[in-house]
Amino acid sequence: MELLLLVCLCLLSCSGDGSVVVTVEEGSDAMLPCSINTKENIEKLTFDWKKGRQEVFFYQSGKHYNNGGRTGQDKQFEGRVFHFEDELKHGNASIKITRTQLTDSGNYACTFPPDRNPSSVTLHVAPDPERSVLRDRTGENIPGLAPEPVIKTLRVTKDEVLLQCEAHGVPPLTVEWKNAAGNILNSESTPKSGTGRPSSITLNITVTKTDDYSCVATQKQFSHQVAAVTSVYIPGAASEPAVTIIKTDSETVLQCVVKGASPKPKVEWKDSSGNILPVKDLKETERGDSYDIVLQTAVTKTDNFRCVVTQEEINHQIYAEIYANINGSNTGAIVGGVVSLLSVVAVVAVVFYFKNRIKQIRAEYKNSSKEENGQTEPDSSTSLK
Repeated sequence: MELLLLVCLCLLSCSGDGSVVVTVEEGSDAMLPCSINTKENIEKLTFDWKKGRQEVFFYQSGKHYNNGGRTGQDKQFEGRVFHFEDELKHGNASIKITRTQLTDSGNYACTFPPDRNPSSVTLHVAPDPERSVLRDRTGENIPGLAPEPVIKTLRVTKDEVLLQCEAHGVPPLTVEWKNAAGNILNSESTPKSGTGRPSSITLNITVTKTDDYSCVATQKQFSHQVAAVTSVYIPGAASEPAVTIIKTDSETVLQCVVKGASPKPKVEWKDSSGNILPVKDLKETERGDSYDIVLQTAVTKTDNFRCVVTQEEINHQIYAEIYANINGSNTGAIVGGVVSLLSVVAVVAVVFYFKNRIKQIRAEYKNSSKEENGQTEPDSSTSLK
């Protein structure tokens, strides 16, 4: 069945010059055709598949890479290339490349040394839309993939820090420094090796403010992106605080984080009217001459809130704002209170009604009993004789 599919593929994908073009989607298997016209048995012969200078598959009288009989296969193809054992007696030297990668695309040559003309096959691996998303693929065992970059601190002064990032991987490889907001920072790149083989890139950057800095390595040919992160603390005026909302089943909490501020700042939460909100939790960490502060407050109404950081000694103030939507914050409470009050009034009214009704029934029953026994009250209008 595989041979039939291979023949159909060869008939449908032959280019004008006689070479075969095979197109598959990334991650699927690709069969590259090659055979001897005489259909003679090649089990005792030798054939070799190459992609440029890369060794793809080599067969010699039953020995090949997959049975331990040969060494030297390019790491890109290890464990992914197979021949068709049962078809050798029909002169078929075709191979199958499994789990194709974008880097498998290219021109392949199948040769029967020493005097037979090589067969040419062009493989085109089309990107899988799902695989084209940049993400960390270090666990996918792709040869040449860049591991997590290595970050070093080269110099520290009271005003700045010099950081170095080193990344390795098969080119094209790009390396960038980013701050916590994701902005790309200006830096100096120094490649250490040429293209075609795994390269090393060193990227230095000087930073002057407290923040989290990321070194990001990207290989678009693998849809691969991996990053390393380091935190830098530079004493001085506080930078814009980081504000977030923490929601639980019972309350909504606003959190404000200030890092590396010197001198020690005053941190406050305020509502849109400028009212200072009560502190729910406060954590202060001293790092030499600088301070890290985490301030939390609980809010019960929808509003714009502001975390204000003040350093009076250096006449510095900075803030960050956040909008918190508290579902049913006031209206819900009012409606709930009204409903509760009406419920209480209704219950009281029902109880009052039944109490009066019971008294009325008892009085009627008493009068009825007296009439049955012939006991009637004297008529107030009759004179006694």
